[in-house]
Amino acid sequence: MTTKMGLSLVPFILLILSLLLLSFPISNGDQEADRISRLPGQPTVEFSQYSGYVTVNSPSGRALFYWLVEAPPAKAQSAPLLLWLNGGPGCSSIAYGASEELGPFRINPDGRTLYLNRHAWNNVANVLFLDSPAGVGFSYTNTSQELYHTGDAITAVDSYNFLVNWFERFPQYKYRDFYIAGESYAGHYVPQLSQLVYRNTKGIQKPTINFKGFMVGNGVTDDYHDYVGTFEYWWTHGLISDETYGDLNSKCDTQVSQHPSKECEKVVEIARKEQGNIDPYSIYTPSCNNTGSVRRKLGGHHYPWMPRGYDPCTEHYSRMYYNHPEVQKALHANVTGLKYLWDTCSDIVGTYWTDSPKSMLPIYEELIAAGLRVWVFSGDTDSVVPLTGTRYSIDALNLTTISSWYPWYDHGKVGGWSQIYKGLTLVTVTGAGHEVPLHRPRQALILFKHFLQNKPMSTN
Repeated sequence: MTTKMGLSLVPFILLILSLLLLSFPISNGDQEADRISRLPGQPTVEFSQYSGYVTVNSPSGRALFYWLVEAPPAKAQSAPLLLWLNGGPGCSSIAYGASEELGPFRINPDGRTLYLNRHAWNNVANVLFLDSPAGVGFSYTNTSQELYHTGDAITAVDSYNFLVNWFERFPQYKYRDFYIAGESYAGHYVPQLSQLVYRNTKGIQKPTINFKGFMVGNGVTDDYHDYVGTFEYWWTHGLISDETYGDLNSKCDTQVSQHPSKECEKVVEIARKEQGNIDPYSIYTPSCNNTGSVRRKLGGHHYPWMPRGYDPCTEHYSRMYYNHPEVQKALHANVTGLKYLWDTCSDIVGTYWTDSPKSMLPIYEELIAAGLRVWVFSGDTDSVVPLTGTRYSIDALNLTTISSWYPWYDHGKVGGWSQIYKGLTLVTVTGAGHEVPLHRPRQALILFKHFLQNKPMSTN
């Protein structure tokens, strides 16, 4: 059973941990040693890439793996820096964000060669992918027992320490406009890390980490509203019966308990069976039938309906590609000889998650009040962390509406809808599932460009 920590204690604990851990000497390598000359099966490109490890806690031997994909040479020196995080908890940003969403390459079915993603986000920004926490992807700890005690607090602190030391390795990015983005359970990672960065740079005239704002997609935000919104989405989209919808609302009350009751879990299982063999992350697209692609379930976590990790066939291709020794060598990865195969998600990390606050809304309130740029986006065919839950969470912030709900357009077609509040912009992407850049790559890039410019989505 996952234990949970009151949200009011988390910011204090994060700040204390960050100060303590930063007092330890951190080993940083040379940036040029991290340069990727060429990945196996990679098409020719002009932009530069770097990957490797940054130690975030020397006594424990925790090191996080990153992959930096720079913008094309003409833009790289002026383009902002984006940190991208995937969730889970326990899933790899290399596996998802970099390899099937917004990264520069996609993996071919042979699991050995790559092809270009025309709508990669490094067209307009330098993109930094991070596998966090330790135990996820190629990131590791020399103290294996730590894998059974990972949670939100230590993940935020380690990610913050990563940033501090990564900027020392890449000083050309100091003072550059910097943003954080992510999806799914990164709905926790992104605000918590943003809060740490903000608090540690607050009042500094010219901070080296020039943090400007964050963006979250289909993100876990607030337990109560996530539950209510998810059940409503299932029912309004014809996935469950009237009776089951009523039972879910009556037996799954997160305002009373931090954990779902046995009665709630039983009803959720009934709802799963009523939904049938669909892909809950994208309810109108077929599931991958590849036998190498295995559906994962999130054991023990407090979202009983939420399998971990989108499971298209591309996930199977990435398992093949990143387990090739020559790929790991080119990425400067697996330098310690991990005793397990690389995988898209860590069963241990996800199952033994130790703290997960019920709501991120107090952090949103703090960072909105600080004047940071905050955007939230949602693919509208995701039934795992659906648009309805996101809208309920945003409504709970009681923000003033600047521009009411309106359609935005891409080449004359509706790309989704948007509403602009004082301090927050909400954007939906029509026809997109849980991983918006996977299902709607062109529209996702348009969305990202507008976020960087803090410009409302187009009404033309």
